[in-house]
Amino acid sequence: MLELIAAAGSAFGVIFVAELGDKTQLLALGFGARHSLRQVAIGLTIGYGVAGAIAALVGGVLGAALPERPIALAGGVLFLLFAVLALRSGAETEDGDGARVIKASTVIASITLTIAVGEMGDKTQLATAALAARSNPFAIWFGSTLGEVSAGMLGAVAGLKLGTKINPRILRLASAALFAIFGLALLISAA
Repeated sequence: MLELIAAAGSAFGVIFVAELGDKTQLLALGFGARHSLRQVAIGLTIGYGVAGAIAALVGGVLGAALPERPIALAGGVLFLLFAVLALRSGAETEDGDGARVIKASTVIASITLTIAVGEMGDKTQLATAALAARSNPFAIWFGSTLGEVSAGMLGAVAGLKLGTKINPRILRLASAALFAIFGLALLISAA
């Protein structure tokens, strides 16, 4: 049992530090500025959990065999799609308080998908796979997911604080630009 706790703890530490300043933490910042913290937390947890589970299952053995180019191409296209959707979100129906009316499940699903795709082939996913190859995959998955969610929530809380001080139109444009930059970077890396 002590070995499982140690494995999870080391995975948490390594992945938390590696996730600081990572693209998905920056995306979490954008989500925190635009959506409720509860929805962001759920989406981040599921997205990071899925990406971490894939990495832990692969366990580094098949990691080198995964086709990086198709994953990068698909991720790039999805990020560009998210950029377009972020730009279009300003045209959505607004309620009396000026808040966009978006179903919570749609927000959570888009955050989940964005984070899961953004983590594919990322340094933290590769680190999780490498750690899982040497230790208990479940403990590594648990620790790495907790580390990523913790780092992502730091970004989301920062986004929440910034979101109250910045014009929603500027936030929407910044989010779209961030998605587009990451999408183009993925497409260029696949070329």
